[in-house]
Amino acid sequence: MADFLNNQGQEKKKEIKLEIQLDDQIAQGVYCNLAMINHNEGEFCMDFIFVQPQQPKARVRARVLTSPAHAKRIATALNENIAKYEKKYGTIRISTIQPIAHGQIH
Repeated sequence: MADFLNNQGQEKKKEIKLEIQLDDQIAQGVYCNLAMINHNEGEFCMDFIFVQPQQPKARVRARVLTSPAHAKRIATALNENIAKYEKKYGTIRISTIQPIAHGQIH
């Protein structure tokens, strides 16, 4: 929503409609089972990777670059959705075993 001031100086909200388009290739999605996240002062780089069992190589399926503020909003939204998921389906168990790679692995 956009914020505007009315003639009395009070904040007034104006709803903006956003049409999001999704082409057929992106709509298919990609399966990833590893993420590597790096950052510098101005941006976050998130690589989403598919690792096949018993294979020495893995392929980056998607790379997302975003601002630090938006990365934090993504993390907040993901945490909220994980909490909702666990409330409905139970605790998500994660393995402590991770493949060996360079960079920040998640």
